[in-house]
Amino acid sequence: MLAAEIVDIVHLRSVLYPVAVGPIDVVGDGVGDEELIPASVLFPIVLRESGPSVLFTQRTAHLKDHPGQISFPGGRVEPEDSSPAHTALREAAEEIGLSSAHVEILGYLPEYHTVTGFRITPVVAIVTPPFDLSPAPGEVAEVFEVPLAFLMDPANHQQHSLNYRGELRHYYAMPFQDYFIWGATAGIILMLFKALSAEHNS
Repeated sequence: MLAAEIVDIVHLRSVLYPVAVGPIDVVGDGVGDEELIPASVLFPIVLRESGPSVLFTQRTAHLKDHPGQISFPGGRVEPEDSSPAHTALREAAEEIGLSSAHVEILGYLPEYHTVTGFRITPVVAIVTPPFDLSPAPGEVAEVFEVPLAFLMDPANHQQHSLNYRGELRHYYAMPFQDYFIWGATAGIILMLFKALSAEHNS
């Protein structure tokens, strides 16, 4: 069975927003502050023969924002960006060399606000192999993939807590092999999981 048949693209598209939207009840670990920095990330679902997987980057340790963390390709909105999708595709090309020719945008998840000062628009897309990647050495330490089925399994959604600026904050994590997926990345994955679960249970 081809990977495209394993992923129900029509169903996936149906739980997403066709255009970028603001936060729904302030989704995320931050606050609904208009001063938050706008950003976009690409949520890239790769159609592998063995089943769909999600592509992630591990940021280099010296970066100012979220050093060493597992992230989706993405970054801040620049003045020349015409849309959140444009930002996500531009950043994916700059960070890992992913050509937009291999990317089909399916839709958007609600904005995710972070405690570190960003409001992130997640752009969900299908990525069709084969494709070549060239990670930017100054930004990306590694590129890897995780099976979508693993990320959509609630048994793999762990809850943790930490003290941040004198306040106890709770967060989700999805450890996979030697990778610790947490923070905004895990929160965005959970948004897709909840959207698919709500549709399935309705």
